[in-house]
Amino acid sequence: MNRRMEMVRTPMPDARDLLEAGGPIAEALGGRYEPRQEQLQMADAVQRTMENRAHLLAEAGTGVGKSFAYLVPAMVRAICFGERVVVSTHTIALQEQLIARDIPLLERVLQPVLLAQPGSRSELHACLVKGRGNYLSIRRLELAVKRRLKLFGNEPSRRSLGTIEQWAYSTTDGTLSTLPTLEKPGVWDRVQSDSGNCMGRKCPRYSQCFYQNARRDMERANLLVTNHALFFSDLALRARGTGFLPRYDHVVLDEAHTVEEVAADHFGLSLTEGRVMHLLGVLLNSRTNKGYLTNLELSDDRPVLAAADAVHEAELAAREFFGSLGVVAADHAAEGGATRRVREPEVVGNSLTPAFDALAGRLKRLKEALPEGPLYEPDKFELNSYAIRAGEIARAAQALIDQSLQGCVYWIDATQSSTGRARVALTCAPVDVGPILAEQLFGRDYSVCLTSATLATSSRQGDAGFEHALERLGAHGASTLRLGSPFDYASQVRLIVDERVGTPGRGTDRAYEDRLSAAIVEHVSGTGGGAFVLFTSHRLLRAMARACRDPLARLGINVHAQEADGSRAAILERFREDPRAALFGAASFWQGVDVPGDALRNVVITRLPFDPPDRPLAEARAERLKTMGKDPFREDSLPRAVIRFKQGFGRLIRSASDRGQVVVLDPRLVTARYGSAFIKAMPPGVPMERFEGEPLGENAW
Repeated sequence: MNRRMEMVRTPMPDARDLLEAGGPIAEALGGRYEPRQEQLQMADAVQRTMENRAHLLAEAGTGVGKSFAYLVPAMVRAICFGERVVVSTHTIALQEQLIARDIPLLERVLQPVLLAQPGSRSELHACLVKGRGNYLSIRRLELAVKRRLKLFGNEPSRRSLGTIEQWAYSTTDGTLSTLPTLEKPGVWDRVQSDSGNCMGRKCPRYSQCFYQNARRDMERANLLVTNHALFFSDLALRARGTGFLPRYDHVVLDEAHTVEEVAADHFGLSLTEGRVMHLLGVLLNSRTNKGYLTNLELSDDRPVLAAADAVHEAELAAREFFGSLGVVAADHAAEGGATRRVREPEVVGNSLTPAFDALAGRLKRLKEALPEGPLYEPDKFELNSYAIRAGEIARAAQALIDQSLQGCVYWIDATQSSTGRARVALTCAPVDVGPILAEQLFGRDYSVCLTSATLATSSRQGDAGFEHALERLGAHGASTLRLGSPFDYASQVRLIVDERVGTPGRGTDRAYEDRLSAAIVEHVSGTGGGAFVLFTSHRLLRAMARACRDPLARLGINVHAQEADGSRAAILERFREDPRAALFGAASFWQGVDVPGDALRNVVITRLPFDPPDRPLAEARAERLKTMGKDPFREDSLPRAVIRFKQGFGRLIRSASDRGQVVVLDPRLVTARYGSAFIKAMPPGVPMERFEGEPLGENAW
């Protein structure tokens, strides 16, 4: 308490003074910088929140300049008070923007000003924090190259190792972000930094280690930039008494509309068939007879043979375990895969835990059987890591089959591979992460600021519409702030609601799909491409891509469809370069995608983005609310859909010069009573046009 009072009484530069006209940033940037009232308000709120170690939810529309609004107060705390601030984002693009552009600019301009303040503590030291698995281990790379013929059973894998080796001579950070694309991405597992086999100071490459150097840099830094996955992974570890990040005084969570989903992932548990089979293949590939165990040559080979037998038994158990789960999921089979909620423990027999416990034991005994000395020391660390991973799989399987994590919903996912084989995962997630975050995030002694363009369910200024976010994030008592965008949406956007498509039904409705495809072609061709077509279902996306590709091609418009035409990054890049293109995307394209300018002039929303009510997590949340006497639709389904709708709408206008249209092909926006909730969430003043008349037919083109 005394420390907090001392901090509050200490004179502190005002963030507004640093950001406003006549301040050091405006002076340094000249005509390139224009202060915005919304940005100044947000900076004030973030400054007060950090000063009082309080909590804030701030929705700030596109163009407000959120990053400067929280980075300036963060730099004041770091430089003037010697405190550490963590800034976490959801997307890599925003992390790179902060590290490569925003922070260096502000550091150059503000550091001399802040260091001149009486009592300033330290210079700014910012760093990008990545998970350990992103870093190359030079020692493990050298070991893999030396053993490449026995480790890898095919040329593509050996070529991938060669790509890594060649890259290792030129990389400065040793992380995946600069690694060229590999033919066999799984080869990275052989060379990545891993806590289980880290030799620490005993490693001959310790002084050159990319991870250890990054770790030292992180410990010195007072402004850490990371991603939500790593932040919440660390938060989950802290709940168990460990952790990865150093102690911090303030947290800023940008792109905070994704926080609930990421937190649920990291406070839950998942076991995938791919993860299990990959570990077994690394140890000993049953088809090629290549793998780690074939490298070990001992005078008494019985421990090696015993470990190999354990791998074989574990593979049989894994195939039985995931095969049984796939059969259970098949009861809910649909085109492309199935998701099946698991309501009771022991949905299948657990052959996995005893097999992987036995494998972990065999690997530990093999480690103990290795002779002492530098020749075998690296293998002792390798075996230790593999034993840890086998044990983790055994424990995860037991917890998931027993359903021992309280407050979670459990389900099976079975997705279809290109070969027709199911890929199976058994997963659980907290039904309500609010109480967890209330304790683990908001119940600590640091300030927490969450910001996004989409947190509230209302477009009104002030605190209206934050009730849902406060409840689901456990941020009870946090201050709220809603700031509109400085953009003139009334003149930059027109909203079109096409009622001719009709109300979507559940499942496959051929007549509806004919009308939908006709409407998509009509509206995309009307702007000559430059369109995002957003879907809530991958099945419908695939069907519409097939139906629309040829008609649009005849009009000179190219379709780039998620999954069918390449990775998310690849199709987005092709879309940006093609002035007559339509990108068909699902969930990941509703948010975190920035295409300013004329390249994107049309956003087509095919359906209002409600969660399917039978999705396990949505179903469990609804059941929980019903037991509390609440309406699941009004309390949960509708607010979530409104937030996603705002995200999709927000793809269109990314700068003051952007112009375009948003087309909604779901008449419920204007015909359903709840449609007004979506309309109220949009920026005020957007003109709306309604297309009514005869239903579209398949020959409407």
